[in-house]
Amino acid sequence: MACDLWLVPLVDVLCHSPDNPFADELADFDRALTDAGLPTVPIYAYMPGMTGDVAPVAGFDYAALHLLRRAYLLSISGLPVEPAERMDGDYQQLLEMFEEAAQRSHLVWHFDHAGAYVPVDFPHPLVTDALLAGGGPLGSSQGLLRELEAVAPAIGIDPTNPPAAPPAPVRPTSLDEPAETPVHGSGPFAGERHVWLGLHAAATRSLAQGSMIVFG
Repeated sequence: MACDLWLVPLVDVLCHSPDNPFADELADFDRALTDAGLPTVPIYAYMPGMTGDVAPVAGFDYAALHLLRRAYLLSISGLPVEPAERMDGDYQQLLEMFEEAAQRSHLVWHFDHAGAYVPVDFPHPLVTDALLAGGGPLGSSQGLLRELEAVAPAIGIDPTNPPAAPPAPVRPTSLDEPAETPVHGSGPFAGERHVWLGLHAAATRSLAQGSMIVFG
C-alpha cells in the first residue's frame, strides 16, 4: 500500500485564512501542546518566496514504514537488527514486548496513515481524546529527526552524510496502488532506507521551512 507525506507550511496566509482546511486540527494540536506545558504550533509571517501551498514531500510503501519502525524498536532494545523481506508477526510482538518504548517513540507511535508532526520539540508523542478522534498522536519533527538519526546506522545509513532523498511524488497516490520502488537499489534494508530518506527529508524541511508533516 502506498503512503504519502505532505508538508503544510505554517504561514499566516494559510493558517489564519477562514478557509484553512487544517483549522480544526491545529486547534486540537494547540490544546494538546498547551495542556502539556508546551508552546503552541508556531505560525510564521508571510515573506516573499514563501507560499501557503500544501505539497507532497515523500512517498513509500506502508509495509516498509512498519519495517523501519521494527528496526528502530530492535535497535533501541539492544537486539540484533536483521533484515526482513516482509511484515510478519514479530513486529506486533515487539510492540507488545516494548509497549512503553513504542509509545514514547515519534517514529513508531502513529496511527496507520494518520497523525502529524509539528516543529515543536517535546520528548514523546502527545495523546489526547481529541487527537485520537481526529487522526492520531501528535509527534515532534525534532523528535522524529533524532530517532531517524539513531536508527540510521542499523540500516546502513550514515546520518551525518545520508544519500539524496528520493524525488517527491508528482501526484497524490491512493492507498491501494503500488508504492514507489526504492531509488537506491535492492538488497537488505532497501525498503527501510527508502522510507528513512523520505522521513528525513520531511523532518529537515519541516524544521527549516516551518512546516508540519501530515500523512496523506
